[in-house]
Amino acid sequence: MRLTEATLPIFARHETFHPRYGWFRKAYDAAARDPQAFEREDAPVKIGVGKNMVRAIRFWGLAADLITESSIPGRRGKRVVPTPFGERLFGERGWDPWMEDPGTLWLLHWRLLRAPCRLPVWWLAFNEFHPIEFTDDDLEGAISAHLDAAAGWSRPSRSSLKKDVSALLRTYAPAAPRGRVSLDDTLDGPLRELRLLDRAPAGARYRFQMGPKPLLPAEVLAAAALDYAVVARKHGSTMPLATLASEAGSPGRAFRLAEAELAEALASVAARTPGLDLVASAGIWVLSWSGSALTLHNEILNRYFQDRA
Repeated sequence: MRLTEATLPIFARHETFHPRYGWFRKAYDAAARDPQAFEREDAPVKIGVGKNMVRAIRFWGLAADLITESSIPGRRGKRVVPTPFGERLFGERGWDPWMEDPGTLWLLHWRLLRAPCRLPVWWLAFNEFHPIEFTDDDLEGAISAHLDAAAGWSRPSRSSLKKDVSALLRTYAPAAPRGRVSLDDTLDGPLRELRLLDRAPAGARYRFQMGPKPLLPAEVLAAAALDYAVVARKHGSTMPLATLASEAGSPGRAFRLAEAELAEALASVAARTPGLDLVASAGIWVLSWSGSALTLHNEILNRYFQDRA
């Protein structure tokens, strides 16, 4: 997939706030309670945060595919309601209503990057930015060059680009160990627990954590692989492991995993999942499934969260 196919030209809509603990659930709850919850004057009181944070929570709920918006005929503003994914995750009988399982954070990370992605800067960072170790200026420069080449898009301001890069780094990288600790650092963020991005030992540098992810459930990875087949509009019921590992928008890129690590996880899930297989065809490892990839995706996650309950 390419940038303009996988993402929407949206920049700096997060009000400079990275997602905090509880915000994903707050976004779902507000939309489930009142389709116009984010539009009302008393939204800060009802949601329990400042006015700018209300807009940020709404954005992160949309970005994580927990809620969706639509126009109201004959009226200004938009109504916001939970998505099917939001209901499955946080609904009354949802998979993990209180975000107690580490698999939920990996799922949310995947949904933030899957097409249609509302975070083109993040999508580029995980899919088209190849250095392992880098500075924020390195990342900003590379992303700026990609956006310059995006046909049909208006180029975002440098200020918007810097805000998105900053939000990305604050979402995934641990806080700087030196100096005064701010309130933002104290609040931290849930996706830092994934350890996808770390600080390099010396200097103001960052490093993507490649290789095995011990805290990533194999079922979540398998579900992401099937979801990728759906959103990438791949025809048929097979997909080469190499595609799942290295193609832009794939689980391998999102989770920073190599082909061998994907194979190990997918094989373990396929061994206990009817309708899912990892087989070698003409020397090429292929993930294959029978029936609907989306149905199988839901079945795998249903089983995972039920077993963990």
